[in-house]
Amino acid sequence: MIQIGLVGNPNSGKSSLFNALTGLHQKVGNFPGVTVDKKTGTSQLTDQLSATVIDLPGTYSLYPKRGDEWVTYQVLMEQDPEVKVDVLVLLADAANLKRNLLFVSQIIDLKIPVVVALTMMDLARSKGMVIDTDGLERELGVPVVVVNPRKNKGISQLKKVMAATALHQYQPPARDFIANRDLAMTAVDDIKTIVGGRVSDYKAIHLLINHESFDLPDQLQNKIEAAEKKNQFNPTKTQAEEILQRYTRIKGIMQQTVVEPDPLQKSLFTEKLDNILIHRVWGYVILLLVLFLLFQAVFLIAQYPMDFIEWSFGAFSSWLTGTLPDTWWADLLVNGVVAGIGGIVVFVPQIMILFGLTTILEDTGYMARISFLTDKLMRKVGLNGKSVMPMISAFACAVPAIMSARNIENTKERLLTILVTPLMSCSARLPVYTILIALVIPDKRIAGFFSLPGLVMMGLYLFGIAMAMAVAWVAKWFIKSKEKSFFILELPMYRGPRWNNVLTTMVQKARIFVVDAGRVIMIISMVLWALSTYGPPTRMQAVQTDYETQLKNFDDRYNAAGTTVNTPALPPEEIEQKRAVLEKEFGSAKLVNSYAGILGKAIEPVIRPLGYDWKIGIALITSFAAREVFVGTMATLYSVEDDESSGELLLREKMQQAKREDGTPVYTLASGVSLMIFYLLAMQCMSTLAIVKRETRSWKWPMIQLAYMTALAYLMSLLAYQLLA
Repeated sequence: MIQIGLVGNPNSGKSSLFNALTGLHQKVGNFPGVTVDKKTGTSQLTDQLSATVIDLPGTYSLYPKRGDEWVTYQVLMEQDPEVKVDVLVLLADAANLKRNLLFVSQIIDLKIPVVVALTMMDLARSKGMVIDTDGLERELGVPVVVVNPRKNKGISQLKKVMAATALHQYQPPARDFIANRDLAMTAVDDIKTIVGGRVSDYKAIHLLINHESFDLPDQLQNKIEAAEKKNQFNPTKTQAEEILQRYTRIKGIMQQTVVEPDPLQKSLFTEKLDNILIHRVWGYVILLLVLFLLFQAVFLIAQYPMDFIEWSFGAFSSWLTGTLPDTWWADLLVNGVVAGIGGIVVFVPQIMILFGLTTILEDTGYMARISFLTDKLMRKVGLNGKSVMPMISAFACAVPAIMSARNIENTKERLLTILVTPLMSCSARLPVYTILIALVIPDKRIAGFFSLPGLVMMGLYLFGIAMAMAVAWVAKWFIKSKEKSFFILELPMYRGPRWNNVLTTMVQKARIFVVDAGRVIMIISMVLWALSTYGPPTRMQAVQTDYETQLKNFDDRYNAAGTTVNTPALPPEEIEQKRAVLEKEFGSAKLVNSYAGILGKAIEPVIRPLGYDWKIGIALITSFAAREVFVGTMATLYSVEDDESSGELLLREKMQQAKREDGTPVYTLASGVSLMIFYLLAMQCMSTLAIVKRETRSWKWPMIQLAYMTALAYLMSLLAYQLLA
């Protein structure tokens, strides 16, 4: 087993190649000491050789500026304690070869075994470029393999070359790409003497420039610092001279190996499409249309598999209830475990479809256009175009979205982005929206085509965006900063979606939802079952005694024939219906007097003005761990209350039948909309608070976030309920 690192400029095709090499054999963690995603996977190179593939964050050169670029830099400089790569696969975008070759030349001079994977050859050809890959390989002195991971072309050849490089059949070139030693001759010699071992001239220069950022022994740090001062080493001048020399050599290589088209040729398809998609008027219209179609598709496509899953779990619960003995463990299995699993699995189709569609938008290059398009709007509220990517990512999950905000260089804009990102409707809210929309919004078609539930769903997402903008505009007056803000973004070429990548992402996200969210939901479902089933012994005993008395009176009143002296005959079906009502009242009484019921009743006065009952209050508390727990909580509460009488009913039907003490329905248009707005605006995610604390290195901002979001959720929900009630 060897370690292979994938490196390259952003948008060079790293994610596609990573997926092509590893398939579903992937896992995501963090690099040690930082909150940057560490994607790893396994790949079989030959029958005898397998590899751990590490997808390193994209970077343009060996001079890092952002946190994620520093992660890659630490690995390349062999300063990461966990990641020690045997071979580097360096992706170079053939359509932007001149810029990519800068990073290629720097890696070559580090003397790390490297294979250059040349991607985007189809785009280069569409630009009219002709690349002599054999000549390029000769000039660079390292293997060059043409790959198209989107179509799975060149992957087998790349694996062979990686294996050969790992077995030292290819050696790093003896000559440097440029004369690095001449940039600071005596300083480089001193560093090589101090460090010892086989240190390349170019690595010695980087030790001089960034040794303070490396975890080196104090004695070694002092020696490098002394050498830097002794030789009056100027890092800025050295870097400028190095880059100039590299581009001079790259220009010569390009002239020998690449035929480029006339720069005055007519604009490409990409430019023509950009004239429409990022137009100052039509661009926004198209963006709203794309979002509208996205949410319509999520609702319409997912409806059928969700109905099937819901029906299947209802039938399975009913079968288990009729088959298993009447014991506590059978009750736990049916009303705790099965109800909890059902509350998880039923939303997998929607989550897969949402992630699949957003991956298509990202693959095609449109997601970057959204950032560019919205920069002007973002600046008016104190953000910039780079804030859009974390905010869009938050539609999936706020945790990685907040982590990605570190790409925003301006401290104030980064902090504002972190503060408002949780207002985006993440995938954890999707199960809540789905069940509530199904309860209170009619399944109608507007103009014979547009789904009303889909329009409501889109409205919730847009309302979250609007509230985020409003909060950012207010907060910008309280957060002071003198930093200047710049927005520089590379727009990728338009491409067709990578269907393998889309499918892989859908499966991964579904698996993460089921495993990670499911673990929390299952634990809370079982704890909630216990809290809902048991209560203070005196209260539960009183409920049991009262039920037994009522049951005895019922049996005395209705004998086997259904008649008594003073009671007219009743059909057996009607007697069973009355018995079922009695059992339902017993289940309700047990739930009210359980520990969960006592807790819910305690907070009911606070939430009653919002239109909620005590069961919703319990769900608000349990879902603080994770919003999607709301559905599992409802499934458990209604399953425990209904006991055996309506196991065949779907959760949606049980909630539809829920009544208050005065007989009015719990879930009306007013209470349903109020509850959706509460879940939209409230900070009900411990993981998000933890990551905000980690990113801001203070408890101040997560506590501010918790306070303002809770207050905002309460006030807006109160307003919605009072207006609609």
